[in-house]
Amino acid sequence: MILVTGAAGGPQGSTGRHVTNLLLERGEAVRAFVHSDDHRAEELRKLGAEVVVGDLREIASVRPAMRGVRRAFFTYPVTAGLLDATGVFAAAAKEEGVERVVEVSQLDASPEAGTPRMRRHWVAEQVFDWAGVGAVHLRAGVFFENLAVAASGGTLALPLGPPDTWVPLVAGEDVARVAAGVLLDPGPAEPVCLVNGQMATIGEAADALGVPYVDLPPEEWEARALGFYGDPYAVEHLTHLWAIFRFIGSGDHPLFRVTESIQRYGGRPPMTLREFAG
Repeated sequence: MILVTGAAGGPQGSTGRHVTNLLLERGEAVRAFVHSDDHRAEELRKLGAEVVVGDLREIASVRPAMRGVRRAFFTYPVTAGLLDATGVFAAAAKEEGVERVVEVSQLDASPEAGTPRMRRHWVAEQVFDWAGVGAVHLRAGVFFENLAVAASGGTLALPLGPPDTWVPLVAGEDVARVAAGVLLDPGPAEPVCLVNGQMATIGEAADALGVPYVDLPPEEWEARALGFYGDPYAVEHLTHLWAIFRFIGSGDHPLFRVTESIQRYGGRPPMTLREFAG
């Protein structure tokens, strides 16, 4: 039995839903953890998943969901509660004797990272490591889905400076393919797995999405984003993230490269943004 969180999917990449589908297609027994028992949960049942409903921040929800599980996938949306959910999930996994937890982190997770969310992700990685549950941290680039949301108004309006600013990108589906591959790999795994599918300038990204790029002043973008996302936590993270890329601009960075993990664990070359936009 493999426990998958975020299994209902959502606007931030739907990695949990993709992982669930990939595992079910391969004949694996999947316990799908969802927050609401809605039509998405019913679709998961029809696909053959065992569905459990609960709150990832609540040990009373996660502990019974972890029973009988040997491997698990953990993801948490860009909103408040990451460290609460991490602590709960790690404690339940340790108690159950889970042998591998694959969790979605961020490309530059570290104590000195430029966004609070990335720093929290680094802390979350430490918690999973301390729990001794065979944690594998998928440090992923910016999801295509995030740019698609930003471009939904007909322009890719972001505070990224000139159009030659580099952005490390990856499809949520490719992150899920790596996760499924690592979950099913019987051999040992490195604790940190970088997952980046494409390097593109923001101008190239806009072209792939079929919209013009507009460089917004950071203050204007932040005001727009708060109304659009309705979540100050998400806006805080994205505001800092865009500032990092704007600062790097068209320069080089050690993490700005396409990684081999998608081919190795996902079994195919990385998807391009143009293919995603399709």
